[in-house]
Amino acid sequence: MKLEFVKCQGSGNDFVMIDAVGQRTDDIDMAALSSALCDRRGPLGADGLLLTVRDGAGFGMRMYNPDGTQAEMCGNGIRCVARQARRYTNADRFMLRSGKRNYAVARESDIATGIPTYSVRIPISLQSPDFALGVADEPFIDSPIEELDSDLRFTALSLGNPHIVARCESIDLGLLEVVARRATAAKHLFPNGVNVSFYRVASPREIVTATFERGAGLTLSCGTAMTACTTAAVLTGACEEGKSITVRNRGGMVVCRCETEPSIATELRGNASYDFAGTISDESGELKVDITRTCDTEREIYNSFAEREKSI
Repeated sequence: MKLEFVKCQGSGNDFVMIDAVGQRTDDIDMAALSSALCDRRGPLGADGLLLTVRDGAGFGMRMYNPDGTQAEMCGNGIRCVARQARRYTNADRFMLRSGKRNYAVARESDIATGIPTYSVRIPISLQSPDFALGVADEPFIDSPIEELDSDLRFTALSLGNPHIVARCESIDLGLLEVVARRATAAKHLFPNGVNVSFYRVASPREIVTATFERGAGLTLSCGTAMTACTTAAVLTGACEEGKSITVRNRGGMVVCRCETEPSIATELRGNASYDFAGTISDESGELKVDITRTCDTEREIYNSFAEREKSI
């Protein structure tokens, strides 16, 4: 096995990305490879493994979590895949498929000078077989889940993957982890697991978020979670519908815009940055990583931007 890869990140959410269009990957156990590559004790370490793939007449994303499970969708990851797939589509706007859903992606004007920026429009449902909350077929918005916490009020949303989010006056990462682990154990409520986020409203046009990702744990950033938090803030009247909302987290900043008519959809716009590229090979059962190209300037520009913009 020898594969070319790119180490990339969206809003601090870092990935190993493999172009499965331009090289053969169908005989590789991607779940096992993801577990090996994403291990923070190894030479790469990442929040997930991304594949850019052919999907019918178009292109798509496959994402694997560090524990080897496959994720239906990743808002930060799909922007990185959009950047890689763009060279095949030769278009600034196109569709990518992930988790049996189609997503409109686009190359956007830079969110800040020198930062490659892409957007994804994410359709959102308030019903999902991933939730067993409240009354069947009714949205679960700003309501308590006593098994998770006696004070917090949650909103459940499906973005291709399941999320519950709660508004807080301040974000306590310790409490977030406790609540998320309770949710993971509550299989009768969340049979397929769930991503859990807290968000704080700084103004009608700005929120701060933190997320415990299903299959990954506490991360610097989660694109679909930032999208879910923005959507919940709009649905509860805390933020403005149809307006650009700045979303900050420990990894940096993105911009979201939520619309509820004719159906709920939220656009997520942020960086798709490359850190370095190289090859992965299997030598006598051990993975070898060789770095062949660095993107120092691109990385330094984003790091300076993130240091100015990030929050908790």
